[in-house]
Amino acid sequence: MEGRGYADVAVGESFVETMRITDAHMSLGAALIGDFNPLHVDREFAGRSRHGGRILHGVVTSAIIGAPAGMIFRGTAIGYLEHNCRFLAPVRAGDVLTTTWEIVGKDDKPRHGGGVVRMQARCVNQAGVRVAEATGAMLVGNGPAA
Repeated sequence: MEGRGYADVAVGESFVETMRITDAHMSLGAALIGDFNPLHVDREFAGRSRHGGRILHGVVTSAIIGAPAGMIFRGTAIGYLEHNCRFLAPVRAGDVLTTTWEIVGKDDKPRHGGGVVRMQARCVNQAGVRVAEATGAMLVGNGPAA
């Protein structure tokens, strides 16, 4: 199934994705990126920390936030050009994260058959606590990127 094309989205439009964080996100994230800091992998150590328990890697949180941008433009994305994420609160197993991306700008790139879509995101947990915010820029075509 093809995603949205550059011409199919407008400034001010938003899209939302929700995901429940599990212990698997913690373990697989550590293995994937090679960061075995005890704040992420050791329940006992993390329990004594200021966080009171294990927290998800920021890089994994950032990837989870970025994923909906990739999916909205699945098949039409030419490349994800920029991603910047600011972490505001810890993410834990059991949290339900809701990421809302808003399109804040579009720059036509006729040479690429589309343009750059500029976006801002906010990510909140089930309690409404903002855990992160991000910006991104995606080069998107008007048809399949193949």
